[in-house]
Amino acid sequence: NFDFYEFHEAFASQVLCTLAALNDENFCKNKLGLDDVLGEIDRSKLNINGSSLATGHPFAATGGRILASLAKMIDQNGGGRGLISICAAGGQGVTAIVEK
Repeated sequence: NFDFYEFHEAFASQVLCTLAALNDENFCKNKLGLDDVLGEIDRSKLNINGSSLATGHPFAATGGRILASLAKMIDQNGGGRGLISICAAGGQGVTAIVEK
């Protein structure tokens, strides 16, 4: 369980595709090696200060911006746990868990 989710949104459809993949049995089984879907996330905790489209997408610094935004939210919350998901060119992706 996470208090915050920061999903990079390089394009308007990016977060929607990520959310769909979390609930796709074929994707979770064949790409992630899971027996079941990861399931829904609480969208009220997703990109609560705006996504990359709203706050900015500085090439080569997007990861730093997202990490700093999440760290600030966790600190202002007095602690917590957050998940970062970032897409990259060539079908790459990176995730990170941040806790305080």
